[in-house]
Amino acid sequence: MGRKCFISFKTEDEDFKKNIQNNLDIDMIDKSLDEAIDSDDEDYILQKIRDDYLSDSTVTIHLIGTRSAENLGYEEQRYIKRELQASLYNGEGNTRSGILGVLLPSMYDVIYKGNYDCSICGGNHNLVSINDSTTVKEFTINYYIPDNDKCAWREEDRYCVLIKWDDFCNDPEEYIEKAYKKRTDEISKKVTVYP
Repeated sequence: MGRKCFISFKTEDEDFKKNIQNNLDIDMIDKSLDEAIDSDDEDYILQKIRDDYLSDSTVTIHLIGTRSAENLGYEEQRYIKRELQASLYNGEGNTRSGILGVLLPSMYDVIYKGNYDCSICGGNHNLVSINDSTTVKEFTINYYIPDNDKCAWREEDRYCVLIKWDDFCNDPEEYIEKAYKKRTDEISKKVTVYP
């Protein structure tokens, strides 16, 4: 079943957005913004995006590239931060969307740092570097949800889904559906909209 998807991206990553829209065979209803809203009023632009594009979308595909970091500053990130906030908000006129973080190839080695031996459980865990240096807080805090009393986060401990671009391209509907299902999982009760 086609999901209503919104693609949140930085201008530098527009080619990846176009690739999703034009080259991947995905059964989805594309709710993405394809041309700029003609206004200099940031609040108006964001309200228009919420009303016209996000209010009935069910999954936000967040492209994570080299310009997606929180530490680049609010001015640089204001649109993707607000798009994710609107996607995470669950209230009147807006139902929370699943969040699918798609890592662009330039970020593979920056995010995936290999494995480490855990001094707490003795097991081996993957080191995934999701933080202010790699993505915005709205994604980070809902990927590594605070108050996890375990030594590592498992898939059920995260609201946001994270996948490499190449894996996404091989089976996009699988990952869109995975993010969609998070909306009703128990973890959805721990979402932070405004970190």
